[in-house]
Amino acid sequence: MSNAPERAKRPIVLVGLMGSGKTTIGRRLAARLDLPFVDSDAEIEAAARLSVAEIFGRFGEAHFRDGERRVIARLIEGPPRVIATGGGAFADPETRALILARCTAIWLDGDVGRLAERASRSGKRPLLANGHPEAVLAALAETRNPSYAEAHLRISSDRRHEEIVTEILAALSAWNRPR
Repeated sequence: MSNAPERAKRPIVLVGLMGSGKTTIGRRLAARLDLPFVDSDAEIEAAARLSVAEIFGRFGEAHFRDGERRVIARLIEGPPRVIATGGGAFADPETRALILARCTAIWLDGDVGRLAERASRSGKRPLLANGHPEAVLAALAETRNPSYAEAHLRISSDRRHEEIVTEILAALSAWNRPR
């Protein structure tokens, strides 16, 4: 990609509801851009030596979000990379402001039914533990979508992964052109 060096000046942060493909798309996007990839939830789990579900269960969501904010701030300070965030990260005003100021934020948006089906596969989603996944995700979408809408770019995740990555690359190229 001829524009890869321009895109590599800032971290690229993928945001969106669980099941939108942030981790899978992030890995593929990073490979196409020849950038490192990191998943903020995996970094949180490594730092805490607990799973996200265990952190939620033992300490609650507020504690998790505080740690998440610190981990994302650390990841943003490093070299340019592609970062997949947890679904609620961008809903946090401080985290969102940090990402918008220092990164290129991309909202992977998708159909709630499809996202619920994807997110239910792992059984590791603490917010889906108490309720019907589609209803839980619909409620989350209602509260989080206004925050996600502040992202620099919005890409539909309701297609094959390679199509999504290709669209992201085209959108980044157009967005980074001098105006």
